[in-house]
Amino acid sequence: MKRHDDRSLDQMRPLEFILDVAPHASASVIACFGDTRVICAVTIEEDVPRWMKNQRVSGGWLTAEYAMLPYSTLDRKRRDSTSGRVDGRSVEIQRLIGRSLRAAVDLEALGPRTIWIDCDVLQADGGTRTASITGATVALAIALNRLVSKGLLVKSPLKKLISAVSVGKCEGTVLLDLCYVEDRDAEVDMNVVMTDAGEFVELQGSGEEAVFTPDEMAQMIALASKGVQDIAVVQREAIARADETVPSDLSNLRDFFARK
Repeated sequence: MKRHDDRSLDQMRPLEFILDVAPHASASVIACFGDTRVICAVTIEEDVPRWMKNQRVSGGWLTAEYAMLPYSTLDRKRRDSTSGRVDGRSVEIQRLIGRSLRAAVDLEALGPRTIWIDCDVLQADGGTRTASITGATVALAIALNRLVSKGLLVKSPLKKLISAVSVGKCEGTVLLDLCYVEDRDAEVDMNVVMTDAGEFVELQGSGEEAVFTPDEMAQMIALASKGVQDIAVVQREAIARADETVPSDLSNLRDFFARK
């Protein structure tokens, strides 16, 4: 099968993290999976939700919000605030992001703090939820490292890196990291969330008017595992590079858009 963008079957789209694009956030990145671009920002508050206080739950909390900006798709997407209803897909995805990132953090070691993860899709070309999880992990790691450098934490409570990737079956062929055209036409679509140690956080898979065999599922999981390991390399590089950036410096963002 010839892919839409001429990649090999097991090849990721070009992956890049543009650091510190939101000066008022604790840390932020633009996660670029090919033409999919998501702003992932982390804000850390020195407080916990009221329900934790009422139930006397110790430690901290992490939660996420997700939205597709109106101009992220070919046809303008109405904002929830003007449509008068909450987009069910967005709610599902932000819950997935929150679950995935909570699996990576020792909330007890975080202390009485709330971590807000905001993921806003700038441009959608398939895999926005996987890009959100992957980019949010990078921003989270950087934000927690900064708390350590300020002496507010003894060590980072981030236990492991989390990333996610899509896999699917198109024209009977199993593919890694589907772009929009492949995702639209896929007979089977699966999103896999994993740690950099190869552990599973969540699997979301379904047939689109089709079925898949145990062998095909094994192929998809094997491809996803390869993709996650490739992603983890780029994640670690971006986190290490954050030491060289200044949160209020937007030169990275200017350079990024200048070359597009």
